Amino acid sequence: MTQDDLNACAELVQRGDPDRFASVLAAKPAARNVLLPIYAFNVEVARAPWVTQESMIAEMRLQWWRDALDEIRDGKPVRRHEVVSPLAEVLSADDAEVLDRLIEARRWDIYKDPFEDMAHQTRYLQDTGGALLLAAARSLGTCEESVALDAGYALALANWLQAIPALEAQKRVPLVDGRPEAVSALAQDGLARLKLARTKCASVSSEAGQAFLSCWQVETVLSQAAAEPERVAQGALGMSEFGKRVGLLWRGMSGRW
Repeated sequence: MTQDDLNACAELVQRGDPDRFASVLAAKPAARNVLLPIYAFNVEVARAPWVTQESMIAEMRLQWWRDALDEIRDGKPVRRHEVVSPLAEVLSADDAEVLDRLIEARRWDIYKDPFEDMAHQTRYLQDTGGALLLAAARSLGTCEESVALDAGYALALANWLQAIPALEAQKRVPLVDGRPEAVSALAQDGLARLKLARTKCASVSSEAGQAFLSCWQVETVLSQAAAEPERVAQGALGMSEFGKRVGLLWRGMSGRW
């Protein structure tokens, strides 16, 4: 793993996912070199369906990343790439398989069809946010799978609700049921899954817990959406910059997520 590759990963995450980048900076130095390639991979995959209007090209971009994960999973020589090369050094074969689910879920982003049903919407959020957190946490230490999937789902849901206005501006249908009462119930479900994950925090090692710092805003955002679902359409969810800094600092120092 070269410093140039790590710098490139850091730049990708800082530019494409600044809140997650902030959580990396709050993590212990030993965790950063593991988290940055995984999060850079996520940035690249997440943006692949959006950089072109041609669905075939978007499919090819996602397939390129699936092929890269296959090389890591199968122990084959890995293609030289500023993200793939360091990713291969931190990712296990099992977690390469986990991240493949993330890529498959992202195929939905290529097209403008709505989710088929609530189960599809839930699966999309869990296979993107949950899979990412699971792979990141297990690359650092010991983590029960259900804990990462529940917390990762809650994180993905919080991010998704914040992105609703932008998605609708792109003529997407981001929710199966966008009625205020349905949005409130969805947020409450996310809070319940976050709470459930926290009850099992003993099954997450302190090393793996560094990946859970990315969840530092989830409770605030989902609580806002649950109490005032109209804030979702208004794009009014989230913490102030001061609140973000203080909240992340506290969680980084306490180790609590």
